[in-house]
Amino acid sequence: MTFRPKFITFDCYGTLTNFDMAGAARRIYAGDLAEPAMAQFIRNFAAYRLDEILGAWKPYAEVVHNSLERTCKRNGVTFREEDALRIYNEVPTWGPHFDVPEGLAKVAKEIPLVILSNAMKSQIMSNVEKLGAPFHMVITAEETGSYKPQMNGFEYMLDKLRCGPEDITHVSSSFRYDLMTAHDMGIKSKVWVNRGHEPANPYYEYTEIADIRGLPGVFGL
Repeated sequence: MTFRPKFITFDCYGTLTNFDMAGAARRIYAGDLAEPAMAQFIRNFAAYRLDEILGAWKPYAEVVHNSLERTCKRNGVTFREEDALRIYNEVPTWGPHFDVPEGLAKVAKEIPLVILSNAMKSQIMSNVEKLGAPFHMVITAEETGSYKPQMNGFEYMLDKLRCGPEDITHVSSSFRYDLMTAHDMGIKSKVWVNRGHEPANPYYEYTEIADIRGLPGVFGL
């Protein structure tokens, strides 16, 4: 039988929203770095953003500021505070991947949708409004007091939804931020959206889809 969850829970940035940190870095530092140095800068920026969220919660503006400053230092580029602010302010302007509205709209007619995101309340609703489907609930790291991949956010979400890990399907394009933790939380129903961020890892037992247009089929819709 096809599993029909009580809720489908989503990562937002990267999975639904086209999280264009790489593009932002290119727009700012194109005059300072040529390939392959730019590609290395972008990889370091992503790694430092992950490192910055593994401790106590802090506002996302600080996450961007600190990770960009560390990246600039490592790559021999001048760090400017206004560049970090520019990137932070870009985030709410980013829209969905092209496949998202169609897939979400079809699923939302049958199953409530929930977002658990490493976001600030002041930012994310602008992104959510662009996704083209209604959401039952949007939960941010600011609300939970921690960033994924820490477990606290998942625990908070399950408590707020008044359900257990067996009742949901979690959807993400990232193992490191979402699906590894979902696995450890006992969430059996997981969907990996293969957007090319990370290689496949079958150990974590998921259904793979190429994009969100494939999501209705996971639930027989």
